[in-house]
Amino acid sequence: MQENREPDHLLLKHLPKAHQATLVLLFAFLGGLVIYQNLPPHDVALPSEQQQAEAAESVLPDHRTAENQQNTRLELEVKNGDTLSSIFKKAGLSAQEVDAIMGSNKDAKVLKSLFPGNRLTFDLDADHDLTSLEVSKSAIESYQFVRNDNGSYDFHHQLRAPDIKLVVRQAEISDSLFMAAQRSGIPAAMTMELTGIFGGVIDFILDTREGDTFKVLFEEQYLDGNRIGFGKILAAEFVNQGKTFTAIRYEDTSGNVNFYSPAGESMRKAFLLNPVDFTRISSGFSLARKHPILNTIRAHKGTDYAAPQGTPVVATSDGRITYAGYNGSFGKLIVIQHSERYVTKYAHLSNFSRLAKQGSRVRQGDVIGYVGATGAATGPHLHYEFLVDGIHRDSRKIYDKLPRAESLPPREMALFKKQVDQLLAQLDSDHSPGAIVAAAPDSRADKQGVIQ
Repeated sequence: MQENREPDHLLLKHLPKAHQATLVLLFAFLGGLVIYQNLPPHDVALPSEQQQAEAAESVLPDHRTAENQQNTRLELEVKNGDTLSSIFKKAGLSAQEVDAIMGSNKDAKVLKSLFPGNRLTFDLDADHDLTSLEVSKSAIESYQFVRNDNGSYDFHHQLRAPDIKLVVRQAEISDSLFMAAQRSGIPAAMTMELTGIFGGVIDFILDTREGDTFKVLFEEQYLDGNRIGFGKILAAEFVNQGKTFTAIRYEDTSGNVNFYSPAGESMRKAFLLNPVDFTRISSGFSLARKHPILNTIRAHKGTDYAAPQGTPVVATSDGRITYAGYNGSFGKLIVIQHSERYVTKYAHLSNFSRLAKQGSRVRQGDVIGYVGATGAATGPHLHYEFLVDGIHRDSRKIYDKLPRAESLPPREMALFKKQVDQLLAQLDSDHSPGAIVAAAPDSRADKQGVIQ
């Protein structure tokens, strides 16, 4: 006999209404859970950064187009290997723009002498055309090219006058002059100038000793409170092997600048002792020397300075070049006539400088050539000869007998003495390292000059 049974859904009717509601909610939850688990895995995700960017690009204009809708400024620094054309290309400007600015003004030649570190600032209009170009050579000097209504460019040369502070620095030599100067904060270029100032009284290759001391009064340049460089040496003192030498910078009433002792005597000799920075004297003046190539005894009528190939060679005094060319065993040779009595010769050069032309005049210290080994030479060196009244002399032995450059005339002495007293007081005023002793008169950082 089959049992009569009510359908399940009718059984709910016999339950309290509160229990019925609970069971309905439970069944709904379980059914939803089953359906969710049976769905296929979904790949829907939030857009990636790249997708967002691509979507943005589809509705926004290109960023370069947006920039071109207004004037822009672009600053570039000159790097090694850069040319004017390559810099303009980086700025998005064509070769035609280079030609336009170079042909607009004779002063545009400054663009041909760009150096690493120089900065170029381009101002561009909405059409990306150049409206102005500023070339900053240093913190105080710049050149500007501004486009005018004619499509050409107006030129402006701007100079800012820095604040000048006078500084004293001193050092003691324990290893070398340059190392001592570096430890005291004296730049290498100023140390080179110092050797030039005292080069007429001190042989910096052979005469300096451990314990020698020196101090320098010089200018430091400041702009907007920041040091930007160094100016002139105004006074210096060098104690060499116990002997003190003092040099004072003086500009005479004719505008000539030189260094003098406190008594007004020129620090310059008429001739430099050494025509080259050498590592050693490989062969001195001798009337009976065995020639290293010919292997015979013969006079060596000069001094050989061993130095690396390419080391600059300078004229030891003012004069006129009477010969510059190749001359047998001398190789590449330069001969200079100094006044009526003196002649100097420079042999075995690797090359000549642009100043070394027959008939041209040179000044003491001008680079005339470079160390080499041309002619009858066993290695790079300079062969230097010194003639007095046509007779070869040992330049190092007669050096102290050579005349000095002209000293100050009596009419300059009153003004010179006034400056000497002031500069010597400042040189001795403070011996602490890097002491700032004074501000130069009329030094104002806001002082500007524009040269048209």
